[in-house]
Amino acid sequence: MTRRLLIRATGEARPGQLAGLGKALATSGARLLDINQSVTFGILSLEALVGLAQESDLEGALAMLGDTLGLDIQAIQVSAADYQRWSAAASQPRLILTLLAPHLPAGILAEVGALTAEHDLTVELIHRLSGREPLDGGMPGEHDAIQGACVECWLRGEEVDLDALREKALALGAMHGVDIALQEDSIWRRHRRLVCFDMDSTLIQAEVIDELARRHGVGDEVAAITERAMRGELDFQQSFRERMAKLKGLDESVLAQIAEELPLMDGVERLMRQLKRLGYRTAILSGGFTYFARHLQERLGFDEVHANELIIEAGKVTGEVREPILDADRKAELLHEIAAREGLSMEQTIAVGDGANDLKMLAAAGLGIAFRAKPLVRTQARQSISTLGLDAVLYLIGYRQGDLEETPR
Repeated sequence: MTRRLLIRATGEARPGQLAGLGKALATSGARLLDINQSVTFGILSLEALVGLAQESDLEGALAMLGDTLGLDIQAIQVSAADYQRWSAAASQPRLILTLLAPHLPAGILAEVGALTAEHDLTVELIHRLSGREPLDGGMPGEHDAIQGACVECWLRGEEVDLDALREKALALGAMHGVDIALQEDSIWRRHRRLVCFDMDSTLIQAEVIDELARRHGVGDEVAAITERAMRGELDFQQSFRERMAKLKGLDESVLAQIAEELPLMDGVERLMRQLKRLGYRTAILSGGFTYFARHLQERLGFDEVHANELIIEAGKVTGEVREPILDADRKAELLHEIAAREGLSMEQTIAVGDGANDLKMLAAAGLGIAFRAKPLVRTQARQSISTLGLDAVLYLIGYRQGDLEETPR
C-alpha cells in the first residue's frame, strides 16, 4: 500500500540542496507527486509531495540529511482524505488577483485575505511582478522600469460570483488607493496578440476636440453640448455632430500646432516599446480624429489607426467628418474585424479606454481595461487601472519587471 508524505524543507539557500534531497528521494524509491520551491531574501522554502512503499524509511534518511544540507526538514503523513481534497482543489478554476499602486500598504494584504476568505478562495501563491524596490516606498532601481508596485495572487476555489467579488474588490481598492484586478486564468492570459487603444485621455492627456474648441473660441459652447450628452439628452453621434459644427472655419494650421503639443499619457512610450519588442499588433480605435491618431502612429509606432476624418477645404475645417462616425458600436466591430483578419481569437485581444464610448470594445476584448476612467466606466469594465501609468497594462498581461528588462547595448 502506498504512503504519501509531504516533505517540507526550510533554511538558508545554498547550492546542492535540491540535489541532496532528490538523491534521498530516489534512493527511497519515492514517486514525486508535486513540488514547489521558492527563495525569499536568501531563505529557501521547498515542499514536495511524494508517494512511497510502506517499508521505506525516508523519514530517517531525511532527518540525517538535514544537518548536512543546512535545512530543517519535516516529513508529514498525508491521509487518503487529505490527498483527495488536494487533488480536487488542484482541479478547481484559478483566479488571478493583481494589486497595483505607487506603494502597497501592508494592511491591504489583510483586507485581501479577508475578502478571499469570504468567498471561500484559497490563496495558492503570492509573488511580486514589479522590480525589487521596496513595496512600501522608494523608486525602481532598474533602467526603464515601470513605476510603482505590483503583486500577483493566485486564488483557487469553487465557482465564485465573480461580479460580486469584483464589486467588493473595487470598493476595497478605492479605500486604500490601490487598483485590484481580477482575471480568470487561462491559456490565453500570456498569449494575447492584439492591443487596441482609445486615444483621448488614454494615449494622450487631453481631449482633442475640447482643445480645438478652445483655440477656436467656442470652448464653453462645446462643453455645454458635452454636458448635455453626459446627462443623456444626446447620444454620441448627435453630440459629436453638434460639437463638430462649432469648429467650422478653424484654420488647419491650428491642427498642426496641437498635434505637436499633444501631452502623452504616463508610461505610453515604455508600453509601446515593450509591446513592439514582444511582437504584439497595436491599433488606435478612436472617436477622435485621424489627423492626430496618425501623428501618434508616426511617433509611437502603432500598426494601424481608425478614427474620424475631419473634412478640410481651402485650409479650413468645415465642421463635418466623413461618414460613418466611429462610435462605440464601430469600435467593437473594428476590434472583431482586426482580430479576424490577423487570425486571432477574441481571447487574444486587449482593449484599453477611459469613456462610456469604449465600454462595448472593452466588453468584447479578451482583456478589457478601463484606464483612469470615469466611475461608471470603472464599475462596468472587468479591469481597471487608475493609480499607475499606462505601462501597468503589462502587469495585467502577466509580465514581471524582470521579463521586460532589455540588455544594455
